[in-house]
Amino acid sequence: MHPEDVREYCLSKPGATEELPFGPDTLVFKVMGKIFALMGLDQPDCRVNLKCDPERAIQLRAECPQNVLPGYHMNKVHWNTVVCDQGLSRQLVHQLIDHSYELVIASLPAKRRAELYGLT
Repeated sequence: MHPEDVREYCLSKPGATEELPFGPDTLVFKVMGKIFALMGLDQPDCRVNLKCDPERAIQLRAECPQNVLPGYHMNKVHWNTVVCDQGLSRQLVHQLIDHSYELVIASLPAKRRAELYGLT
């Protein structure tokens, strides 16, 4: 997958925004002010840091050791670095982005989730 494909998919999520709070080389995707994905723009390959359930993270790292690594510069229990352009299917990358986004949404207070879905 190309970095632009990852960017477009992240921005297709409801309420998703992008910014560069850590400088010009790290694109950050947020929902309701909370980070769900980070992508290094200075990497030779397409890599994205994604939040992940700890048990699922261990499983993914075992199943895809070349493509799913402990999160670079992140809490290694809750974040993975996903190498998107070395054999992972587009469908799996999308599922991992969805999972990260859903974990962040689930951690929001009910009022903020309602705001996101336009229920307030």
